[in-house]
Amino acid sequence: MTPTLFGRWQTRLLLLATVGVLVTLPFALGITSPHSSSVYFSVLGYIAIFGLFWDILYNYWQKFRWDRDWPGIFQLLAGIWEAIFLIIVIKLLQLPLPGIQNLDVNLFIRHYSLVWLGVYLASQSMMRIIFPRWRFRGGQWL
Repeated sequence: MTPTLFGRWQTRLLLLATVGVLVTLPFALGITSPHSSSVYFSVLGYIAIFGLFWDILYNYWQKFRWDRDWPGIFQLLAGIWEAIFLIIVIKLLQLPLPGIQNLDVNLFIRHYSLVWLGVYLASQSMMRIIFPRWRFRGGQWL
């Protein structure tokens, strides 16, 4: 499948709003950490917001590939880069992002890894089953 920019956006937002929220709930409710916190939903929101801009760049880079396709491993690697970017923004640059104060890096890595792994697996499996024409419409499901 060669995703269009609009298809990338739709898929990212759908998967983060479903799979991402389901994975984030145990973190926000305090099941996986000693304190419950809504910071994880803020992190999820920033993943979505920054991801929309990353998708513009990914769509541009994709045009340089000979088959204009984006292999699944690139999506997984993009998730790693996006996590590093978010850690740099939050911890090293210490930008005052609303909703994120005193973020524990270890819990962030655990949360982000589970969210991204869930989103990746869902995009490689469930999306093809639930939306059979998704692959043929450039990732658009609407």
